[in-house]
Amino acid sequence: MKKFLLATAALVAFGSASAVAADLPARTYTKAPAYVAPVYNWTGFYVGAHIGAAFNSDNNVVTTIPGLVTNNRNASFLGGGQVGADYQFSPNWLIGVEGQISGLANNNRSFTNGVNTLTDKSDWLASVTGRLGYVWGPGVIYAKGGVGFRDTNGVSVTAGFAPALVSRQDTGYTVGGGLEYMFAPAWSAKVEYQYFNFGDTGVITPAGNLSYRDDFHTVKLGVNYHFNWGGPVVAKY
Repeated sequence: MKKFLLATAALVAFGSASAVAADLPARTYTKAPAYVAPVYNWTGFYVGAHIGAAFNSDNNVVTTIPGLVTNNRNASFLGGGQVGADYQFSPNWLIGVEGQISGLANNNRSFTNGVNTLTDKSDWLASVTGRLGYVWGPGVIYAKGGVGFRDTNGVSVTAGFAPALVSRQDTGYTVGGGLEYMFAPAWSAKVEYQYFNFGDTGVITPAGNLSYRDDFHTVKLGVNYHFNWGGPVVAKY
């Protein structure tokens, strides 16, 4: 009799547990969304700053001044800022426009015959350029070109070369290229080469004449802050 009562109690307990389980809602399973790579948007305005170096070249130096020695590869520190706007299209191409100005430290192109000196000094360089770039994710490689400008300090001479008649251009052309990379939302860093050409400068002095190609090679590291850009845009899945 005791065994019969125990068996009956076990059956009742089992039935109650089954009924409770039947009343519970079915377990739901959620599938984790698939990873979608971010799509970077370069369209918008930006401002930034840069540092680097400028180098004079020694191309096309022609002189009739006896014993004249040139010193045209002076490297000088530069620093400045830029502002621009880009438009990304198609979807891996970018077009844009940029204005840039750089101050130069101790950029003196000099010529001497051991007694007298002729110095061509530039305190700043500026440019307005268009650019075309190829975009891959957070990076863009680009070429640029446009109009270059510099200050009007001009050429100075010591007494033995005075008076001097100088022909010097302060507007020329510029071309270059670089690589830019988005390292954080709205922030990018760049490395850039830019060449400035202001034609030939000519100087007529009592000791003789001098002409040379007036150009600069610059290398810059910069950082830009992008407006109207909310970070990477993630496609829907």
